[in-house]
Amino acid sequence: MTGDDAHGREDGGRDDEVRGARRIPGPRSAADDLDLAAVPLPLPPPVPSDPPEEPRPTPRPTAPEPEAAVDPSDPSDPLVLPHQVLKALLGAWALAACSAQESEAVEAHLTECAACADEALRLRDAVGLLHTDRSLDLDPTLRTRVIDACLSRRPANIPVPDWAAPYDAETARLDALLRDIGGPEWHAPVRLKWFEGEQEVRRKTTVAGVVGHLMTVDGLLGTALDLEVPLGDGVLGRGADWPLSPTARTEKYWSATRLPPTRAVHEPWRAQSHTLIRTVSFAGRGVSELSVSYGDFALPLHDALLDRAFECWVHGGDIADAVDYPYEPPSPSHLHRMIDLAARLLPAALAERRRTGLAGPARHLVTAGSPGRSLHLEVEGSGGGDWYIPLDSPAALGSPAHAVAQVALDGVEFCRLVAGHVPPVEAAAGQEGDREAIRDVLFTAASLSRL
Repeated sequence: MTGDDAHGREDGGRDDEVRGARRIPGPRSAADDLDLAAVPLPLPPPVPSDPPEEPRPTPRPTAPEPEAAVDPSDPSDPLVLPHQVLKALLGAWALAACSAQESEAVEAHLTECAACADEALRLRDAVGLLHTDRSLDLDPTLRTRVIDACLSRRPANIPVPDWAAPYDAETARLDALLRDIGGPEWHAPVRLKWFEGEQEVRRKTTVAGVVGHLMTVDGLLGTALDLEVPLGDGVLGRGADWPLSPTARTEKYWSATRLPPTRAVHEPWRAQSHTLIRTVSFAGRGVSELSVSYGDFALPLHDALLDRAFECWVHGGDIADAVDYPYEPPSPSHLHRMIDLAARLLPAALAERRRTGLAGPARHLVTAGSPGRSLHLEVEGSGGGDWYIPLDSPAALGSPAHAVAQVALDGVEFCRLVAGHVPPVEAAAGQEGDREAIRDVLFTAASLSRL
């Protein structure tokens, strides 16, 4: 069926109500066409006996008058914004992302609101950090500066002795490096170098192997202090049955470990260094003279800790080179102490090389009136200074008046020579005087290196 059917359905047979369509009513008749007589009038409503009280009208809330609209395109009309909106715009203002009118409104607000002014200053400082040209690597001296600042405000109840500070600083720096490298980098190859006699010796290991070496030799100090020391595979002991020679001790540790060292060696090494620092801090002044045996020689504890700080820095540099990590020298004051220790060890080491025929004989008899010859060691740069090395007797005192030669080196270069990382013939930047004395001292400095 097409069109409307008799029941008001459209095409398809669906009701208007179902489809939701509403019929448009037809036109009403005009009032003049109505027969008023035929239309019954409605009856008036009944009047109640007690008319109900009329309800009071509910007052409607009056809407605030809208503020006059500001045309943002008109620069002559300043923006009038509430505090919360201005506060929300501070970040965009710090990034210079506001429009000119918004910036003007924010800056006007900052002259009146101290809280927003402080927040704006912090945001501007933060934006400045986003555009820095400086390296994102942490300053190696940051830890020391933070600790010094803290201790200057509240000194530690048990401070670290001054003579133990270089070891504390260098172990902390190496610990920061080790915490920053990934698992595979612990197996990165490291080639250790040192001098024996007049020849350079090399030993290949890994980053984990170097940390194990440091931990094992640091154990000599723990043994002297009667502490338990890590001996490999998680074993702790007093170390009485272990060799005292650093080289032999390290070789035994590497061979006693069933598997190649992994990053698991990190925590025992760091725990041992913490224990050493804590022990000497609580022990008092007398402990600094405790003898620490290295097998062929011995050092007082204060020099032994300085020696271990030097080794920690040197091997930290070896690890940093292997994993391509920035690593700076020690602070000038700590570097000066390390150079001073090497200079104090040179006379005895020179006498030992002379005994084995690796150095020239003494030329002058040392007496009370004649201390013998000296070599002026001039170390330049950070941590530098002047030392006079006695050439004819380790018991003599060097003096400028008896200097027969002078050697000038950079501070870090001298330490690299002592570590066996620089050949003696390439070390000195300036040489003057007795050539044999210069050669003997340079080769003796290199012989101080060891595994």
